[in-house]
Amino acid sequence: MQNQGFNRRQFLQMAGVGSAAVMLAACVPAQPAAAPAMEGAAPAKEVVVLRVQGDPANETPLLEPFRQVHPGIDLEFIAVTGIDHEEIASKILSMIAAGEQIDFGYSATEALQLYAGQGLAYALDELIQRDEAEVSEYFADVHPSLIEAMMYEGSVYELPFDFNAANMYYNTQLFAEAGVDHPADNWSKDDFLEVARKIAKKDESGQTTVFGYAWTNRLWGSWMPWIFVNGGNLFTEEKAPGGEWLWSTFYADDAAAAGRGGGYRWVTPTANSPAVVEALDLVVTLTSEGTAPAIEMGGGQTLQGFFADNKLAMTPAGGFWAGGLANAGFPNGSFDVQLFPSWKNQRHQFGTGGQWIAAQSQHKEEAWTYSKFRISQEGMKLWYGANGIITTPSRRSMLVAEAFAETGPAHWQVFYDTLDKHPDTAPIPAPPISNPMTTLFTSYTGRAMTGELSPQQAMDELQKELEDLVARSQDIMYPQG
Repeated sequence: MQNQGFNRRQFLQMAGVGSAAVMLAACVPAQPAAAPAMEGAAPAKEVVVLRVQGDPANETPLLEPFRQVHPGIDLEFIAVTGIDHEEIASKILSMIAAGEQIDFGYSATEALQLYAGQGLAYALDELIQRDEAEVSEYFADVHPSLIEAMMYEGSVYELPFDFNAANMYYNTQLFAEAGVDHPADNWSKDDFLEVARKIAKKDESGQTTVFGYAWTNRLWGSWMPWIFVNGGNLFTEEKAPGGEWLWSTFYADDAAAAGRGGGYRWVTPTANSPAVVEALDLVVTLTSEGTAPAIEMGGGQTLQGFFADNKLAMTPAGGFWAGGLANAGFPNGSFDVQLFPSWKNQRHQFGTGGQWIAAQSQHKEEAWTYSKFRISQEGMKLWYGANGIITTPSRRSMLVAEAFAETGPAHWQVFYDTLDKHPDTAPIPAPPISNPMTTLFTSYTGRAMTGELSPQQAMDELQKELEDLVARSQDIMYPQG
């Protein structure tokens, strides 16, 4: 779920993820010492302190309201940092082995299965079923695809509080100058190509001065949306068994929940399938003809700069980019958003995120109490009220006109329409080997974009590498995978 301007690494830093060292910091002010107990008085109840992986700057708005309702629970924030999710997971495991307590962690789609498969995260099924009446309002407000993305081998491990699907942002000034209206909901790949090529401009030397489209070389976003709408994926999507209790309890009357299971399995690589190769060939062509820049120019800050200077018409991004553009000074009305174009279908890809309860926590009940507050109407309104819409809330009810009245975009409904209008929209492929898989994916993408390898050659090589990676990683893949 990386992004541009406000990139995914920055987003992960909100959860305490970023650089290369482990740092443990007590970030919540200590509670005042209790007054000496009077003779005969009942002893003061001990306050349970939950140790939470995260940044207090982002959670502070929730702390006092939570303490008022639950005075027996307090939070201490720790930062566990690393270059990727696997390093962070390894450090958390080392902390636990050394006797360090951690009660809560954060993970996005890329690490959910790694954390669950490594035994770090605690399955929430029994807690959810026990507190059905209390959490039913949450599930009624959250699309089932987001919940399924937080499942592993039949169990729920996180309750998502945000997500981002790859939609299409566009520069309204460049569209207006080219006489292009807001695209239709069902606009096609060919419609997109016509617009991108119409807006792209070159100088007398043949150098592109205005790009019709650009993207960043990564897993989320990137050229992955073209793979999805072309009917492909890097792995065959399989469903783990289980989850019937969840779908029948909370989504019994929701057609979008039909056919869902116990979470995704990505076991069989399909990187060199015709749909994937064709998608790569499309973006290679856009770059070779000058409609899109070379990918080494496609970092988040660079693309935001192009956008600001009216040198870029379109780029794939999620709800986070609205907040990122607004924070960078883009006025309301200078950008807008539409669903990603259709090709063989209009199936989008997304990433989601939430908090997991540590399997080794001695305070699971208190951790569950905070988890429920964190995803409650009150908790999410407090968080977004203080931090703004810098990512897309998992709750459908929170995407309202007032939330985007100052920043835009005008068509903010697109963010949740991606799920509601296209319930087959699915998470990016994120097996327990997500980190090395991503490294291989971006490496071979780069070799194809520079012309070192043809799209077919690059994906053939990637296919071999992924097959070898899966074969070497059976111990951390799926029990029946």
